Amino acid sequence: MSGLSSIYGGMSPYQKPNIGKNDLKGDNKKKTKASENTEKTQKTESKATSASNAKVYTGGKVIGQPKLSEKASDYYESLKKKYGNMDFILVSEDKKEAAKAQIASLSNPDKMVVLIDEDKVEQMASDEAYRDKYESIISNAANSVSDLKSQLEASGASVQAFGMQIDDKGQASYFAVLEKSSAAQKERIEKKLEEKKAEKKEEAKEAKEKKIEKKAEEKAEEKKKAKLDEKEKIKARAAGETDDGKNISSFKKEYKTISAASIDELLSKVVNYSFNDKSQSILSEAEKQVGQNFDFRG
Repeated sequence: MSGLSSIYGGMSPYQKPNIGKNDLKGDNKKKTKASENTEKTQKTESKATSASNAKVYTGGKVIGQPKLSEKASDYYESLKKKYGNMDFILVSEDKKEAAKAQIASLSNPDKMVVLIDEDKVEQMASDEAYRDKYESIISNAANSVSDLKSQLEASGASVQAFGMQIDDKGQASYFAVLEKSSAAQKERIEKKLEEKKAEKKEEAKEAKEKKIEKKAEEKAEEKKKAKLDEKEKIKARAAGETDDGKNISSFKKEYKTISAASIDELLSKVVNYSFNDKSQSILSEAEKQVGQNFDFRG
């Protein structure tokens, strides 16, 4: 027995070695960390491989110059077909922050926009768990499209686009792009037109004074002016301007983008914005000043 004890370091061969819980925890942590590192390495390698095979995507609406591998491109096409009631816009990595500002000119106001980054499409194409997670979020939004559209229209706001975007943490945010009040815009246009009329009136006055000074050349000047006016009218018509100097196309539309963490929050914000915007455009200048100045006299 003493010989066996010496072999087992003084322990009985039937006695279990005393392995502490901390040792086991340490081993588990090492294994978990090693697994995470392996997974991260695989994702990095997969992304690098995809990037080397990627081509600029030309199969639909884009912001920037997003690139997709052949596998990701095939998956993306199937994703668009699967959610045909949504309007997908692919965004390059360098345009993620500025994407919403370009939505009004790209989107279809009758469909919910899905802003989706090129890197997300690549990962969705190669990682089933990642794909299921993001498609679940898109699917939930797709089920709300018709209700959201009708409620946005009911708000009275001039909605140019509405949609969703998923951040890198897997959180969905919703947005609506609204055209600013037409009444306020009309006011700005009319003001600019009045300024143009005043300028033309001043020019006409100066021209008339010159004619008086040069009576001898009056007929020649009139003919010359008539020709110049005709040339100006031709140029103006080509630029979309009327004979009165009105050029509505030169007055750019202005937009307001409202973002929210949920559909309910988005609707609430849009309704409040629409109400406040219309209230301001309806009030006269005198009414807008009510409550702004205080009379402290007794």
